[in-house]
Amino acid sequence: MAQSVLAASRWGAQAIKQAGQASVRLVDHFPRELVDDIFAFALKKQTGVSLKYMLDFGSKPIERQLILSAQFLHNELPVRLSHRVAELENLPYGLSAKPHVLKVRDWYVESFRELRGFPKVKDASDELQFTRLLQHIYRRHANVVPVMAMGVAELKRELAQTIGIDDLPDIHQFLDNFYLSRIGIRMLIGQHIALHEPPRENHIGLIDTKCSPAGVCQDAIDDARSICMREKGSAPDVTVYGDPSFTFPYVPSHLHHMVFELVKNSLRAEHDRFEDSDHEAPPIRIVVAEGEEDITIKVSDEGGGIPRSGLPKMWTYLYTTAKSPLDEMDRSGAQEGSDGPSVLAGYGYGLPISRLYARYFGGDLSIISMEGYGTDAYLHLNRLGNVQEPLP
Repeated sequence: MAQSVLAASRWGAQAIKQAGQASVRLVDHFPRELVDDIFAFALKKQTGVSLKYMLDFGSKPIERQLILSAQFLHNELPVRLSHRVAELENLPYGLSAKPHVLKVRDWYVESFRELRGFPKVKDASDELQFTRLLQHIYRRHANVVPVMAMGVAELKRELAQTIGIDDLPDIHQFLDNFYLSRIGIRMLIGQHIALHEPPRENHIGLIDTKCSPAGVCQDAIDDARSICMREKGSAPDVTVYGDPSFTFPYVPSHLHHMVFELVKNSLRAEHDRFEDSDHEAPPIRIVVAEGEEDITIKVSDEGGGIPRSGLPKMWTYLYTTAKSPLDEMDRSGAQEGSDGPSVLAGYGYGLPISRLYARYFGGDLSIISMEGYGTDAYLHLNRLGNVQEPLP
């Protein structure tokens, strides 16, 4: 591994030298004052919040609370954005010079500049204007995940002849931190925006105070099976075991994202294994268990499992056994207002990002596989809501 990393370092130095000729550094594209401001903010400490704090704070979204929320975001978001810009500016192996990575960096710079240029929020009128700015920023960053994935895919192709991207732990650590930070930024912005929307029963912003894990699982199953039917022509059955009346406070969109990813993978594995078999694919089983500290959701399939040597690769970005749609997205452009089109498989970042969603509120995601039989995925969700964001 040491030799491969050394080779990549040499290759990266050459890429950076070539990139320098194309003037990709921040200071070559933005005013010096703005660049200095970004790096000054990047030295500041980020302030994490918990699910319980968001619940308590948003329980009565009166004018004063909304102003306080806007003031917090006005101070906090530039700090978080600047941390990411500083990282994007200094990535190894020439990744910072990739056009897609530069596009993402410039989105972050532009959002930082707009937030810094917005005057202090003092009253309800200021808060409304600030919320409109947040909506604009939220839309701007909608496609960060697939666009960043395209940049990493380009690096992977270029390094394919020398080393594998699995041998670049610093790239994987950066992507973990970057995507985890993105989840936090979108949660904070989305929560503030949602507090302005018409009240929904049992909802405080994006948080459902009576989120039914079994109900969300069923919605995710329906969506995943629909895609499997469209892509493969058929889909194995999925059975949910758990009390449908059990609820706890959580963000349904996060839970849907994680369960959808797990079910999607299980559907594909079972379909592929039993496609040419005389036996019908057995039902995928989902068990929802209630603990005092955690809610655990287990997704079990009989899709043949994964070799032990392949398990670590599941948590690396852009590792996939399916044909990747990223090249097609690169030609056609990412869809506006989405995190990428919903296809059955191929992106290679579904599992690692699902684990980040779980960890964001103090949970986790683990995979146990029996090669030749099937796979069990364990999704742990923190029930207490008292864990602060794991800020990178």
